[in-house]
Amino acid sequence: MNIRLNLQFDGTNYHGWQIQSGIPTIQETLKNALYRITHEDIMPTGCGRTDAGVHAEQYTANFFTDCSIPIERLPYALNANLPDDIVCTGAEKVSDDFSANRSAKAKCYRYTIDNGIFPDVFTSRYAWHYKHRLDTDAMKKAAEAFIGTHDFIGFASSGFSVKTTIRTIYGIELKKNNNIITIDVTGNGFLYNMVRIITGTLVYTGGGKINASDMGAIIDSRQRERAGITAPAKGLCLRRVFY
Repeated sequence: MNIRLNLQFDGTNYHGWQIQSGIPTIQETLKNALYRITHEDIMPTGCGRTDAGVHAEQYTANFFTDCSIPIERLPYALNANLPDDIVCTGAEKVSDDFSANRSAKAKCYRYTIDNGIFPDVFTSRYAWHYKHRLDTDAMKKAAEAFIGTHDFIGFASSGFSVKTTIRTIYGIELKKNNNIITIDVTGNGFLYNMVRIITGTLVYTGGGKINASDMGAIIDSRQRERAGITAPAKGLCLRRVFY
């Protein structure tokens, strides 16, 4: 039986999704919880890797099991065996060919910036405090250049292995509410640290270090050094996965 899980997690205390020796990860924590419930050595599949400190509002995972526990009871059983910073919000039986990773068509990430003079203690775990003035109109103009299909090698950190660095961005929505700036990026896939580098580049644009009209040329250059900094992990949250 193939079961799909919907999860939420605060990634502050974890080194991302994927199991790594000797350090806490979301995948290993979920694996251990599933073992306590099913007594099976299950390796759950996630919808993608997340960096250390990155959060998820809606993360999808799936696993195969012979356990007879009723599906509607599974979230309750999991939450009784998971720490408070990981919550299962739903479970359902899916076809055997469903994969949380391979079946995903698109993902939406949100990056949150606290643009106040002083950091807000209640958002400090989930937002990058950047106290310098940002021109959000310039940031919106620059964001338009990312939409479409491009080679995003210049917006990836080193240390990744993929067949192609070409990705399609379907939309970028930037909003400001008082001191909080949110940047929602939706695409068919993302390279290592891609959303965080896009965010850092938009921040450089808002701060006057990069001209918005140059963004297309910066993307086309495929040169990492022409883009901005990599924004901190804690401001990034996976909002939704589309299937």
